[in-house]
Amino acid sequence: MGFLFKGIDHVQLVAPKGHEDKAREFYTGLLGLKEVPKPENLRGRGGCWFSCGMQEIHIGTLEPFAAPKKAHPALVVEGLVELRDRLEKASYTIEEEEPIAGRDRLFVEDPFGNRIEFMEYH
Repeated sequence: MGFLFKGIDHVQLVAPKGHEDKAREFYTGLLGLKEVPKPENLRGRGGCWFSCGMQEIHIGTLEPFAAPKKAHPALVVEGLVELRDRLEKASYTIEEEEPIAGRDRLFVEDPFGNRIEFMEYH
């Protein structure tokens, strides 16, 4: 083959138009991700971007809004128990699913209903 995949640059999630501050509260305020400035030519579309390790999470706006129900990013974390506590204290519902050998995991919906998996390898 003449091509080679090198990884994933970003994951796109959705929010209703005008809810960027709510996205910042969750992704930066609660999760501690750093906001990344959007390129000037894309700023008029709304939304916001966050760094997550070497990748990014892009929150785009969608009208009419509908969050996907099963599709989700899986974010690798150290300190999953502490993250669980932080999410529960902020009144987010933790969802459990079948365990996967070698990793602990949990699921949460962001303020817009985007499903997010957090996993920690052991």
